[in-house]
This record gives sequence, structure tokens and C-alpha cells, in this order.
Amino acid sequence: MRSKYLYRTLADYFGLSLVLLVMVMFFAMRTEHFFTAITFRTIANQIPGAVIIATGMTFVLIIAGIDLSVGSVLALGGAVFGMALTSWQFPLIPAILVCIATGLACGAFSGILVAGWKLPAFIVTLGMLEAARGGAQLVTGMKTQYLGARVDPIASWNILGLSLPFVIALAVVILGQCMLSFTVLGRSMFAIGGNEETARLSGIPVGRIKVIVFALCGGLASLAAVIHCTRLTAADPNAGIGYELQAIAAVVIGGTSLMGGRGSVVKTFIGVAIIAVLENGLVQLGAQDPIKRLVTGAVIVFAVLLDYYRRKV
Repeated sequence: MRSKYLYRTLADYFGLSLVLLVMVMFFAMRTEHFFTAITFRTIANQIPGAVIIATGMTFVLIIAGIDLSVGSVLALGGAVFGMALTSWQFPLIPAILVCIATGLACGAFSGILVAGWKLPAFIVTLGMLEAARGGAQLVTGMKTQYLGARVDPIASWNILGLSLPFVIALAVVILGQCMLSFTVLGRSMFAIGGNEETARLSGIPVGRIKVIVFALCGGLASLAAVIHCTRLTAADPNAGIGYELQAIAAVVIGGTSLMGGRGSVVKTFIGVAIIAVLENGLVQLGAQDPIKRLVTGAVIVFAVLLDYYRRKV
């Protein structure tokens, strides 16, 4: 049984990696400048925020939930981060901690409503989407906060040629996968997503774990806000619009089930990379925005269909 599970897992990883490789080779043959260090460096600098948000979304989908508020929580966290640096004169590290605490609080509040009042996660997080966006606009007075050199310590660091945000994203992926694979919390998340009632009868504190998972998702969204603000050297209250859909798309492409009970942070990382390669390749092919949206949407639908038939098998 264990060898069968291992074979299936390795086949999933191989399949996703093969898709990514085929896409890279296709765009390398069709465009002149795709297969260059500049392109891959650009992709590496683009995806850290998406990877971190998608990691949190993976946790939520594994427990058969959903979080539509991550884009707005990113905006609120970024607004708090920007105000902490500019108006409140916080040092960089305390400003980051306040930003992450904001996301943790938003996620925990959503989790309490979902777990304590048995409200649908879709409705709760839809409400948080509006509330957090309004909070971001109130905190900033609906004005973009320019951060300038205050975020240089993050923007200027690199490790072995990789930007610090990319290294942080890799660390989040590794820690997230280790949590899923080797901790009681991770095993409990899979159990809840597989069958919540059975998990409850087995003694798993379902409500507490749901609150933890939603809090983690919000905290990771705010960590992504720090990276987003660092890349743009500004905190925009309108940032993050549509990020929740991008995160769900990457997670689904990575093979996490929308029905819960199955998922992998590493495969989510590959899913983010597939979307990033696809978008950059289409840009270099000269595709217009409607074509990019059409192709990306088709890939997402195909991934959902693949998940459906894989579950049947």
C-alpha cells in the first residue's frame, strides 16, 4: 500500500515537472529571448508573493475550505506595513511583525466564524474580502504610501544570486511541506479534509485546527504583502485584486483537490511556476491580454477536469 502511494506521488511530481519542462522548451523554440538568464531571473523575482499566498491557500483547500480574502488581506497588511514605516516611524523588523500580525488576526477571525458558527467559508471570506479592502483604504486614506529606501535592506539582499524574497518563498515551501508531511497538525488537516465527521470522532480538535489553518493563510498573505511592498517600494491600498483567484488556480494546477484531503505545497510551487512561465512566454510571443487570459483559463479548467477524473480512478 505504501509503495503504491509512493509511486502515485512520484508520478504526480514527474507529471507536473514534465509539463513545466515542455512549456519551457516550447517557448524557447518559439521565441528568441525566452531561454535566457534574464527571463528566469524575472520569473524568480515575480513569483515569491504568489508562492507564499498559494501556500496558505493549499492549507485551506486541504481541509476542504476556501479563502477568498487573501488579496484584500495582502492589501491591508501592506497598508499597515507602509504606515508603520512612514507615519508611525517603526523600524523595519517591528513593521514586518505588525504586518504579519494583522494577517494572522484577519485569518483567525474568519476561522472562528467558520469553525465556531459553522458558517460557509465562501461567505465568511467573501465578507472579509470587503472588510479588509475597506480597512486598507481607511488606514492609508486611499493614498499610496511610498517607502523608498526604508525597504532597501530586503530589496538589496541576495543569496547565491537569488533575491531574498525568492529565498523566503522557498523557505516557506519547505517548512509548509514539512508541516504537512511530518507533524500532527499536517496529518490532522488531511483527516479533516478527507472526512470531517470521522476526524472529529477520532478525537481531532477540528474547530481549533480550522482556526489555525485560516490564521496561517492570513499570516502568509501579509508576509506576501511585505514582499509586494518591497518589490514596488510602495504600499498600495488597491493591491492584491484578483490574487485569490490566481492562488486557487496555482493550487489546483498543482494537484490539490478542491474537495479536500489531498495536497502538496511543493506541487503548488510547481503550479505557480507553470502559470508564471505560461504568462511570460505568451508575452514574448506577443499575445494580447485577452489571449493570455483565455489560455490561462483553459489550463485551469483542464487541471480541474484532470483532478475530477483522477479522483474517480
